[in-house]
Amino acid sequence: MPEEIELEMAKIQRLREVLVRRESELRFMMDDIQLCKDIMDLKQELQNLVAIPEKEKTKMEKQREDELIQKIHKLVQKRDFLVDDAEVERLREREEDKEMAEFLRIKLKPLDKVTRSPAMVESVQTPQITT
Repeated sequence: MPEEIELEMAKIQRLREVLVRRESELRFMMDDIQLCKDIMDLKQELQNLVAIPEKEKTKMEKQREDELIQKIHKLVQKRDFLVDDAEVERLREREEDKEMAEFLRIKLKPLDKVTRSPAMVESVQTPQITT
């Protein structure tokens, strides 16, 4: 039936969206891990420089300290932006989920009148997304 084909296409599209979201989440996690690693590496180098008594530091070591502080600050800002962006994306996805659930609810109503097995009705449920 055309309604069933349309519903199956909607389910496939929904699954595709879920997979794209998951890929996006994994990319975010990889970026976050890399940023944290970079920050920790820079902090370790800075800690080594800070351990040197101020009187014994060369001009280059003092400049490197300032450089490291600036780099750490930029990476922290970049990570903050990344986290904020991910939160905006999660909110947008929740809204899309609500819209899709409503769409499927409306589409499923006419199909409920058609005699179908309970197993088929269960198979049309939307995939759950974990955030």
